[in-house]
Amino acid sequence: MQSNLVFFILILISVALNTLAQTLLKLGAGQNPLNLFLFGGLAAYGLSTIFYILVLGKLNLSVAYPVVIGLTVLATTMSGAIVLGEKVSSVGWIGVGLMISGIFAIAFGKVS
Repeated sequence: MQSNLVFFILILISVALNTLAQTLLKLGAGQNPLNLFLFGGLAAYGLSTIFYILVLGKLNLSVAYPVVIGLTVLATTMSGAIVLGEKVSSVGWIGVGLMISGIFAIAFGKVS
């Protein structure tokens, strides 16, 4: 049981770092190519990759990839709306909801 918790935390760290990377790269885009946002985004991507590799060591790729990417899409959409003030349409939120249902189907379908 504790192993599952650690595994779940690794997934969340990977998703959080990937989302942070996306947000920092957006903040650094259109500026001088040598800015802290871009360097921070690249560093966050590197760390995210390390945690993702740890996840791959414990989970099938056919489950890990859709779960991590799906959760990253959700978190990045929320970050864009909350941190960057971007507008997300109702259809966009419906799409995110459909992705979440797909993530559950993939993740829990492999458990059964």
